[in-house]
Amino acid sequence: MSTRNYLADLSFVGTAYHGSQIQKNAVTVQGLFQNALEAVLGKLPDIKCCSRTDTGVHARHFYISFTSDVACDCVKMTAALNAHLPFDIRVLSVKEVSDEFHARYSAKGKRYEYLVWNGAVMDPFLTDRALHFGYPLDEKMLDETAKVFLGTHDFSSFCSSKSSVEDKVRTVFESGVTREGDLVRFGFAADGFLYNMVRIMTGALLQVSRGKLDKNDILLYLNGKKRDNLLITVPACGLYLTEVMY
Repeated sequence: MSTRNYLADLSFVGTAYHGSQIQKNAVTVQGLFQNALEAVLGKLPDIKCCSRTDTGVHARHFYISFTSDVACDCVKMTAALNAHLPFDIRVLSVKEVSDEFHARYSAKGKRYEYLVWNGAVMDPFLTDRALHFGYPLDEKMLDETAKVFLGTHDFSSFCSSKSSVEDKVRTVFESGVTREGDLVRFGFAADGFLYNMVRIMTGALLQVSRGKLDKNDILLYLNGKKRDNLLITVPACGLYLTEVMY
């Protein structure tokens, strides 16, 4: 029996979930999506996720590919899946893709942003969706400093000690900082990211803003200096997966 391959584009607020990847005894985005898919199709097909996100991390676009041995009406499938999902997880669209397509391995790169609220008083509507940082931020200086990450580097000092990936070389092709009022966005795009890489890169830039690090210090970390206590990992609440490039 021939099968068809489909790609679902999800958006979710990750505050209530233990990340995207399915886990025993924990509520995850993948687990809830699988339950919805099984309810709609009557059985659980093989599914592939574009990446893993940690507890509390959000996604504007998160992709899951799945197979079905019957043809699906993609518009009706989108509505049906949403009917079985909580309101903080939405399927934006479903489309048919080639048999060879894989949500993770077909990706050419990813784009993330980290949101920092830089006002004296935290915006209550951004609770658990941005980091409140009360120190002054010079976004123009940080934007210039962020360019140090561009190019191909060994990011061993910019990943969690829990990372099991041996090859820690990645190519970053976007790195910058912008401001909209009190909201400061730290944006990065690369061919791939290591565990906690964006959160540590953002933390390094915040340490620059406090005078604890400078551009040359970051260069030293990129050139083999071991990570120390000055390279902090910012909380998950401000991190968003914004795009997967196929």
